[in-house]
Amino acid sequence: MSIFERSRPYTYIIVGGGTAGCVLANRLSADPKNEVLLIEGGGSGRGFYVDMPLGVAYMLGRPRFDWCYKSEPEPYLNGRSLALPRGKMLGGSSSINGLIYVRGHAYDYDQWAQLGNRGWSWESVLPYFRRSEAFHRPAQAHGNDGEWSVLDPKVRWEALQAYRQAAIDLGIPANEDYNSGDNEGVAWFVATIRKGRRHSTARAFLDPVRNRRNLDIVTGALVDRVIFDGTRATGVKFRLGEREVDVSASAEIILAAGVYGSPAILERSGVGAHETLSALGIETHHELPGVGENLQDHWHIKVQHKLKNTRTLNDHVSSPLRRMMLGASYLATRKGPLGGSPTLLGVFAKTDPHAPAPDIQIHVSGATSSTFGGEPDKFPGITSSVCILRPESRGHSHIASSDPARQPKILHNYLKHESEIEIAIRSVELVRKIAGGAAMARFEPDEITPTQKVQSRDELIAYARESVYTTFHPVGTCKMGRDHMAVVDDRLRVHGLSGLRVADASVMPVIVSGNTQAATVMIAEKASDFIQEEAMEAKAA
Repeated sequence: MSIFERSRPYTYIIVGGGTAGCVLANRLSADPKNEVLLIEGGGSGRGFYVDMPLGVAYMLGRPRFDWCYKSEPEPYLNGRSLALPRGKMLGGSSSINGLIYVRGHAYDYDQWAQLGNRGWSWESVLPYFRRSEAFHRPAQAHGNDGEWSVLDPKVRWEALQAYRQAAIDLGIPANEDYNSGDNEGVAWFVATIRKGRRHSTARAFLDPVRNRRNLDIVTGALVDRVIFDGTRATGVKFRLGEREVDVSASAEIILAAGVYGSPAILERSGVGAHETLSALGIETHHELPGVGENLQDHWHIKVQHKLKNTRTLNDHVSSPLRRMMLGASYLATRKGPLGGSPTLLGVFAKTDPHAPAPDIQIHVSGATSSTFGGEPDKFPGITSSVCILRPESRGHSHIASSDPARQPKILHNYLKHESEIEIAIRSVELVRKIAGGAAMARFEPDEITPTQKVQSRDELIAYARESVYTTFHPVGTCKMGRDHMAVVDDRLRVHGLSGLRVADASVMPVIVSGNTQAATVMIAEKASDFIQEEAMEAKAA
């Protein structure tokens, strides 16, 4: 039956078929008594470049795959407007990201719990990480029976092996499992790859169940707003081509539209700060001043080195002949560099010895280029992208109009705080120490970005303001908590409303220490339990 012909409501409507939405669709449709609708604004997520792990550079900035958001001019980055990629397809940003699987540090989740969010400590969330994992090797802290493949791509460049040793020589410990709760150290990243293909949440959670009779999936649908009956959410209005469609839910609406999408839908629905809504002619249905606020993201600063006496990915992809051979090898075997994650080595370190946990994460890749995702250089090289794990900057994402096709106004305020400037300087200094280590000497590393000419404090600050960029980990715009700026409670229910929940990266009160896709899947797993527990309680009442 078409969704246009339905005479009865769905049990659950999930808005957003991204990283979290695919997990929710799987879990909630597992009960045949539930009728579930998953609404996605993008496409199916099919295609060669989606499946090829190293295809990410091709997808960024292309409207078929990417929502192509742009920030407002960032006041502390010399007014630069930054590209903010978000996945525009089933699987969401898990379909266009760097595939790295990072849970974060136990400190992150214990901090969430200390903020009053019951059930979100490290010990409480650990079973939900395990539930989804099909981890590549037996390990006490990991799951092996889940749907989501997590493996070591086993792609190694000798320069990265030397970099690892140089970091160890500096006193940074080797870490065999940076997902154990303590991520400090240097480690080879594990990634969400299966048999040489990207294992997005669409592949892992949605594909195996998409033929369930009680699960409907709609793509290319632009959600306008939530429909309310008083304080209860009862349905959703969306556009599908030229048609406007209203669908209803008997139990719940779950927003999983992401850090920019979920607050935008709330605001168009009249849920948010009265001042923001009234300025756009939207009647305030429910005052929640925190909607769209508390935006946090890991920004990064880049250091690149030209090398000698070795080969890196640059050598393979800068030559048309070698690129063709690399592609042929991948198609034949699903192995090799194209079947690995773009970033292979990670360093979690403290630039401040008094920090409670690592405050930076260095993503080390065997490639260099003048721009992110740009044409690789024609010489061997490595890039150290230093991701700042605990940014103090807070920004916002608010709708610019009531038109759902118009992107929100997004501002991060990167480098607003003096502490962030200090950590940027210390990050460059640490990378320089690693590159200058004895283990790297045979490669004669030559710093090409920012170059050794950039040495003074003022020069490093100027470089940071000209080069700092998003690490594509935005969170926090519908934060979980109990204070007046919280949007959802610790069971992810929107404060003051019923039948409405948010379950995606926007609920994180404080950003986690690492790439955010694993934490987002964990949030969706917990949300599915909350939803089903409350449904059982309602039946028993």
